[in-house]
Amino acid sequence: MVITVSLVALFGLVLFFLLRSRTIGPGAAFTAAGFGFFLASTGAAKPINALAASLVQAVSGL
Repeated sequence: MVITVSLVALFGLVLFFLLRSRTIGPGAAFTAAGFGFFLASTGAAKPINALAASLVQAVSGL
């Protein structure tokens, strides 16, 4: 759970800075957030979480 909250905070921060620098517009940011929200409720959520956990474990082992 700690990893999930950290990744959500990281992606939220990246999205905030992209909005602030006007790299993407509010519509694209809303679409990206909506896509993430709906993706989390699909069957793809478990493999994505497993991949993220594996990546975090690999990085922490360096």
